[in-house]
Amino acid sequence: MSSQSTAIGIDIGGTGIKGGLVDLDSGELISDRIKLPTPEGGKPDDIVEVTKEIVDRLVAEDADAPVGVCFPAIVSHGITLSAANVSKKWIDLRAEDLFEKALGRDIHFVNDADAAGYAETRFGAAKDRNGLVIMTTLGTGIGSALIYDQVLIPNAELGHLEIDGADAESKAAYSAKERDDLSWEKWAKRLQKYYTTLEFLFTPDLFIVGGGVSKNYKEFIPLLDLKTEIVPAVHRNNAGILGAAALAVHKDR
Repeated sequence: MSSQSTAIGIDIGGTGIKGGLVDLDSGELISDRIKLPTPEGGKPDDIVEVTKEIVDRLVAEDADAPVGVCFPAIVSHGITLSAANVSKKWIDLRAEDLFEKALGRDIHFVNDADAAGYAETRFGAAKDRNGLVIMTTLGTGIGSALIYDQVLIPNAELGHLEIDGADAESKAAYSAKERDDLSWEKWAKRLQKYYTTLEFLFTPDLFIVGGGVSKNYKEFIPLLDLKTEIVPAVHRNNAGILGAAALAVHKDR
């Protein structure tokens, strides 16, 4: 296979770092998914070392494959401007340069929610959908991605919209459901307020709901009353890997 039809995707999270070789035509993994624990403390050099171990194993299967890496931070021009569930040493770090030096190759470095949203655009719930798509991942916080006519608009932090004087994610993330021991119905009322606010601000054509809880979408999506179509994500666990790999080739997106 040519390098343009395959790419390596790496998804760095607070608890695990996972990667795989992706067929960019089908959106399927063509290697085993490799997952290693995120080093305790989540310091830059430690995370880079584990990432290198995974990339080295995947490069052995396809030496020419481009590499995309997604990370839980705001990423602007290769610099990480925030840090979620990793060391604060990532803030204002030239992270893309750090990875490229360690890996000895160019990479494409992107926010994790953006990678997941792009995966749904290329291979999932938003495939061939034009207009404005908003993907939200409901987990510890609320990650988000904006895609307009198949083009990613990076670093939308829509979990931090202020609603009723609080960060939206502090009330509507899945962690808030667990923390406050909410029924699906009570949590759906909070989600209703959140998605109605997004509807008013953006007038999207499609909402996609990701995160682990999206596998239980039948428990809460039918409880929402929105003008906008709302659907569960197709790629949950592998979305970051797929999106990071696809963006490694489609860097203009």
